[in-house]
Amino acid sequence: MATVELTADTFESIVIGDGISLVDFWAAWCGPCRMFAPVFEKASEAHPDVTFGKVDTEAEQVLAASAHITSIPTLMAFRDGILVYREAGALPAPALEELIASVRALDMDEIRTRVAAQSVSA
Repeated sequence: MATVELTADTFESIVIGDGISLVDFWAAWCGPCRMFAPVFEKASEAHPDVTFGKVDTEAEQVLAASAHITSIPTLMAFRDGILVYREAGALPAPALEELIASVRALDMDEIRTRVAAQSVSA
């Protein structure tokens, strides 16, 4: 599966669904973003069951601001609609593969319990 360009109109529908979604916030002028792009694209081909989305922070400034993006590239991982990973910086291919494996291995019942506990205490 190739990467999908995400916009303010499509972002939420992609990340709130079931399964795993990885979102790369990037810009054309960003050197580390350009270095990470082929790594992200190759991973998208190796993991057709994962949605790989890209947000151009220049074209989608409101979306980037609402996601509190202050540094690019920033990678977010969602599983079953829950943000489970967020980190700035380009990952090498082995680290991205480890992240995907880690997200697959998450106990989502435990994650949902934690999220529910946090919303009660908030």
